[in-house]
Amino acid sequence: MKKLLSILTLSLFVFTSCNDVIDIEQPGTLLAENAFKTVEDLQLGVSGIYNRLDNTTQIRFNSVYTDELAIGDDSGGQNVTQYSLFLTPTSGMAATLWNGSYITLNQINKILVAAESIPVATGEQADYNNAIAELKAIRAYIHFMLTTYFTTDYTDDSALGVIALSTIPGLNEDLPRNTNGEVFAMIDADLTAAAAGLSNQSSRTFISRDFITALRARMAAYRGQYTAADGYAATLMANYSIANQTQFFNMWSDTDDTEIIFELERNVGDTYDRQATGGGGWAGSLFAFVNSTASGSPFMEMSRSLYNQLDAVAGDVRLARYIDPSSTISATPTTSTDDYLVTRKYPGHQSQPLMNDIKLFRTAEMLFIRAEAAADANNLGGAATYIKQLRDARFGAAQPLPTYASQQEAFAAILAERRLELAFEGHRWVDIKRLGARANVSIDRDPIDCTVFNACSLSNSDHRFTMPIPLGAIDVDAALVQNPGY
Repeated sequence: MKKLLSILTLSLFVFTSCNDVIDIEQPGTLLAENAFKTVEDLQLGVSGIYNRLDNTTQIRFNSVYTDELAIGDDSGGQNVTQYSLFLTPTSGMAATLWNGSYITLNQINKILVAAESIPVATGEQADYNNAIAELKAIRAYIHFMLTTYFTTDYTDDSALGVIALSTIPGLNEDLPRNTNGEVFAMIDADLTAAAAGLSNQSSRTFISRDFITALRARMAAYRGQYTAADGYAATLMANYSIANQTQFFNMWSDTDDTEIIFELERNVGDTYDRQATGGGGWAGSLFAFVNSTASGSPFMEMSRSLYNQLDAVAGDVRLARYIDPSSTISATPTTSTDDYLVTRKYPGHQSQPLMNDIKLFRTAEMLFIRAEAAADANNLGGAATYIKQLRDARFGAAQPLPTYASQQEAFAAILAERRLELAFEGHRWVDIKRLGARANVSIDRDPIDCTVFNACSLSNSDHRFTMPIPLGAIDVDAALVQNPGY
């Protein structure tokens, strides 16, 4: 970590694209106090931090490493290592998440320190406060994302979490992992400060109080604090409705935002207008090279097991949205080549195939959190009512009310519905990690998709449901402790 951060200090303000204030050439190192002189400079710095936010690595990992995807007929070997359930301290995905996150966190902390010396003129205080609030909310989000992947148990405050980075570390300083309790306390403090300073009440593309509420809802659910999680989710559901069939279909072409609480906007000509080859890009290019049709060179296809679950009852708009009409679908496939299940959850917009806004929080997730809270409280009928509410919307007609004989059945049904609803959004691995034991659910691929790779299942108790601390980080930080099993 100390070597990584010393490099970051030198390259801190090379943000990619639009921040002219960061590109000013000055003698010596471009320090934060030299780059940020005005509130306008501060706002440009915040824009640079927004530009670092991306979720394609998480989408790719959750989709490839579980039972959402299968290797496509047009594959040239992409993702085979991850699909084979290989995960070690040298794995690229672990390094991408860890290193990229700490680069951003260090940049945020540099800007926050520099902001303390910025003179705030009359009429600028609200803009200044809002910029600081945005930075702290993003810092909280990144710490929670890191914790999601690198701690063994979200519900254990004494378990090792990640490095809680709220200051600028010294060049020769070894930084240990903090406990989950310490990390969550810092996240909570950042979110409280952010909520007090934000000017935006609600915004789908900028940090707002609704973003903070959504993050608090997800974090509380992951920690098993379901009373709090249910309250946060209910607050959001009062303001963001569940999309109907037409709205849901159009949401994935970026022409409807009915249930989007927060998303990362993607536009032609921006930093992410490119193939997503390790550093962010078009979300749809995680599955295909050209477009989301059979002629668009799809190298990853929907898994047969996910397709079977979606196709179990006729009329589900999610099947119509997720599977392109050019797909080849066999009623009785015997090998992976019998099918051509072309995924089109990210078909593209602005005349750019495969490029879509990335949805980080939406109402459906809040409904699932309420269902989890009901199941946790052994209110099985309440959990069933929430699942029916979503299914009514996705089928466009009233669906049967499920019945669950136990909490395990309820959690299994919630996981099954989350698999359908949140496919290819970066949730599946995380969901099995946190709820798999309660639901008796593990990764379970169809034999058609996995036999050739000898990777058909992975128990929810396997150590690979926690990311390894990257070897490169451990090599330069003697205080870091590796996760069990690696």
